[in-house]
Amino acid sequence: MSAGSFDGQYVWHPAADDHQLARACIDIRAGRYLSARETLRESRGDFDLRAHRSLVLASEAADSDIAERWLAEQPCPESALLWARVAMLRALRAADTGDPHTPPLAGIAVAACARAAGLLPHDPTPHVALLALAPIRRTVDPAPNGLLTAPPGPWRLLSRILGLDPWNREAHHRFLAFFFTRHGGTASARWDVASFLSHRAPASSALRMLPLVALAEEYDPSALLAYRAWRQPQWVTTATGGYRNWFPLVGRYRFTPVLDLSYLAHALYMGNREKEAREVLLAMGPYAARMPWSFFGAPCEQLTKARRACGLPIPNSG
Repeated sequence: MSAGSFDGQYVWHPAADDHQLARACIDIRAGRYLSARETLRESRGDFDLRAHRSLVLASEAADSDIAERWLAEQPCPESALLWARVAMLRALRAADTGDPHTPPLAGIAVAACARAAGLLPHDPTPHVALLALAPIRRTVDPAPNGLLTAPPGPWRLLSRILGLDPWNREAHHRFLAFFFTRHGGTASARWDVASFLSHRAPASSALRMLPLVALAEEYDPSALLAYRAWRQPQWVTTATGGYRNWFPLVGRYRFTPVLDLSYLAHALYMGNREKEAREVLLAMGPYAARMPWSFFGAPCEQLTKARRACGLPIPNSG
């Protein structure tokens, strides 16, 4: 999939060049759900796409009653999934703000996930939504053998998801996030899990870059010479491995994997690999993700700084 050329402005919407998803988002904002139904139904055979589309649509629907209305008017796996995702987002947003209604909202989300899972048992996406709630619910099981620190976490739920889709992108990212500092995790557990998950994935998988996600998440700009961490051999090796083994396969994607490209471009740029970073930024076209640039400042400014350093056009002023 070719992202298209950069025309002077970034496109931040997570639908990127998935035009069917973009149209469904417009309809959701207008209170219509028919195109969302078709967009989700069409993705039943591609679980990563289904996870992405349902999450983007839920972000558009979370501040209205359209998910509830659709489920009431037309119960089906797609309406149940959107409701599960909306309920998940509402619970997560409440938790982020310390809202006292977080426990009941989480309970609603758990029930919604169970309903969606029952309607389409082979779909891992409702279980992925449940995994996103694990930091709120503190769902923990003993770690399997092979991890140095053996950190407890939602291992059974992850195992259930991987039984349906072994390389589910969002499931791996959600599971790793359980061990982030903001969720009460420790550095030793975080790196242990990131290493474990990434090394069990094929060399050509974007999941091999999970340690770069953890590194960006825990970046401390106040630390002395913190930026130099990206130049350490282990992180340069991880970034260049993603460039050599995963990046050549991006053209096979139905839609541009903007977020994974963004993490890869950032790591290459921070590791002084501007030539490779340039190619990755070119592959993104005009599409942009706020992560991981937002960890380092205003995302637009940080992305523009990287593009300038790589000799690429930057946004038009005004």
